[in-house]
Amino acid sequence: MLKEERFSYILNALKKKGKVAFGTLSKELKVSEDTIRRDIESLHNNGLLIRVRGGAISPSKNPLNFQDRTAYFSEEKNIIGLKAQQLIKNGQTIFMDGGTTICSIAQNLPANPSFRLITNNLAVVPVISKFKGIELIILGGTYDRKTEINTGFQACVEIDNYVADLYFMGTCALHRDFGITAAFQSDGELKQKMLKNAVKTFALGNGAKLNLTEHYKVCELTEVHGLITDLSVADAALDQFRDLGLLLI
Repeated sequence: MLKEERFSYILNALKKKGKVAFGTLSKELKVSEDTIRRDIESLHNNGLLIRVRGGAISPSKNPLNFQDRTAYFSEEKNIIGLKAQQLIKNGQTIFMDGGTTICSIAQNLPANPSFRLITNNLAVVPVISKFKGIELIILGGTYDRKTEINTGFQACVEIDNYVADLYFMGTCALHRDFGITAAFQSDGELKQKMLKNAVKTFALGNGAKLNLTEHYKVCELTEVHGLITDLSVADAALDQFRDLGLLLI
């Protein structure tokens, strides 16, 4: 079967079902899973589908606003939130940016935390405000209702007033060769500022974000201290990152 015929089959299957799996397509098209992965990657890069862990979903199924995304990959986000606990120490100054995974960290904080949190993430405020020991500093800027974050010139200027011991960076996509990329330039620019002003940065990403790219380059993977995922540290999907000097959690 020609590549174009496989593409047509995959897109028709997505139209009918809303999602497809590598293994199922491999059997139906009688080609290897590696071939299907390459096909889906090509279709993803052309905006015709959304690549996720184990397969792909239709672009119409991709939850773009914050409220929809809170329930998307919720189990994986909770695992990341629990793993992040081990890095949080009392007395630290911590940056957290936007995204639903950041909210999972806030929801899984250790008992009686005492640190300074600097964030542009308005969605995290109701959770953090319950902890009396956390000093909360909210960055100004232009409010984006879809993502519930403040971005823009003002937010970037304010970041330069602080130095953080630890930065939890929410991500849209992570790729060994192309690094960390963002879907929105304003979000990516703020990430770059936080990265510059943090002693240690840990990128957060579930398995579905690996080997993906968005259009705005934030940084190389070698510029962050570590990567926190929902995967087991021994998972083969992380093998490609083991020689980059990252702490995998």
